[in-house]
Amino acid sequence: MFAAVYPPEDVREELAEFLEARPGMRWTPPEQMHLTLAFMEAVPDRSVEPLADLLAEACAGTESFLCGLHGAGAFPHPDRPAVLWLGVEDGAEQLRGLARRVRNAANRAGATPDGKAFTPHLTLARPGRGTNATRWIRVLETFSSRLWEVPEVHLVESVLQGHGHRPRHQSVAVLPLGTAPS
Repeated sequence: MFAAVYPPEDVREELAEFLEARPGMRWTPPEQMHLTLAFMEAVPDRSVEPLADLLAEACAGTESFLCGLHGAGAFPHPDRPAVLWLGVEDGAEQLRGLARRVRNAANRAGATPDGKAFTPHLTLARPGRGTNATRWIRVLETFSSRLWEVPEVHLVESVLQGHGHRPRHQSVAVLPLGTAPS
């Protein structure tokens, strides 16, 4: 499972059109484009409801904010990319704060998130071994999305569908952002 922010459909479609004109990589389909706040590898069934409740509480205490995609990179390094991504400029600090709250809620629910440092990004592709991502990063850096309001967080179940197939993502809870207490 993971908790994520989904860009609006028009932003995902614009990005998909941008990527479609650039063959040579297996790009993330638009319906799966998201900004992961917390990845929880194994969430027992008994923990899903408490997790959703605690995430709802964390989200209700967070104001909605504007976000936009810009910048690009590769994890762990452009010479050895496991992931190509688009970054976030506008809204990056708010995403960091929201990710911190979401991860704390997940820990309290017993759904321990991975320990990776949070970097606001949208995964676009997982290049094969031996790929140098420098050229792709230069291309991806030319994309900038419009700003959009982040109104909610999704708790998503990722269902594996066999070797060579992308996992299927299904939102199990949609958690609206609220007004932060004054």
